[in-house]
Amino acid sequence: MAESAVPGSKPASTFHRLFAGGRAPLIWGVIWGVIQAAVPLGFWWLDAATVYAMSIALIAAVYIGFAVADGRPTVIAVETIVASAFVVLAAAGVTGSAWLLVVGFAGHGLKDLWQHRSHYVANTRWWPPFCMTIDWVAAAIIAVAIISGATLHT
Repeated sequence: MAESAVPGSKPASTFHRLFAGGRAPLIWGVIWGVIQAAVPLGFWWLDAATVYAMSIALIAAVYIGFAVADGRPTVIAVETIVASAFVVLAAAGVTGSAWLLVVGFAGHGLKDLWQHRSHYVANTRWWPPFCMTIDWVAAAIIAVAIISGATLHT
């Protein structure tokens, strides 16, 4: 049995140890990344490319909300411009190359990594690693699907 960090206290469970040390956002990010990659199954009447594009636009817009909560006009303007760029990239992926969607998810993951390192938008401590992991897991799964011959457009 594992020793506890505090003498006289009960040892931490395996579940608590797994999620300790800042790993929780990453673990949940992997779970939600797999779910994100499977989302088109729930919208079978739409092209997978359309569903992924809507997802990219939605996740990019989340930072506008964080920027508004931050309250600094410059941050709001920058995050709105960045989100708009992701919306344009996602829209191009609806009819263009499916690789644009992989670039969108992977690029947003890089944006999350930058946010995590810079703290440009205030009060987003756990969000960037969580969202980065979702983005990169989804990008990897979609890339594997494309390489395997899956088509995201009908």
